[in-house]
Amino acid sequence: MDVTIYHNPACGTSRNTLEMIRNAGIEPTIIEYVTEPPTRDQLVRMIADAGLTVREAIREKGTPYAELGLDNPELTDDQLLDAMLKDPILINRPFVITPMGTRLSRPSEVVLEILPDTHKGAFTKEDGEKVLDEGGRRIV
Repeated sequence: MDVTIYHNPACGTSRNTLEMIRNAGIEPTIIEYVTEPPTRDQLVRMIADAGLTVREAIREKGTPYAELGLDNPELTDDQLLDAMLKDPILINRPFVITPMGTRLSRPSEVVLEILPDTHKGAFTKEDGEKVLDEGGRRIV
């Protein structure tokens, strides 16, 4: 299965998402979006395909969001996209694209919605939260 993750290795959610993809037996294409940002068209498509608004795809925590005044409700989608492309750390992560759909995997287990049921066993997130049991089934 062809899977792409827009990844930030400094982000625990992104690392957990990447490992869940690998736990499904898939080695994805990894794009470190902070140094290799998507094009405007790719970003617009990812946001739309994930069913999000542009504002929902902006990361606030640990970014210059507030300093740039991006919380201003009068800013247009184009202005927000411009900011995200100028400073890619403002793009929320991780976005994952598979033939089954596109998701902003926050929390990381959202990625399970767009992966095949081919998990190789149990999966526990970095913080100790168990997500999949020994049979690769989702723990609810």
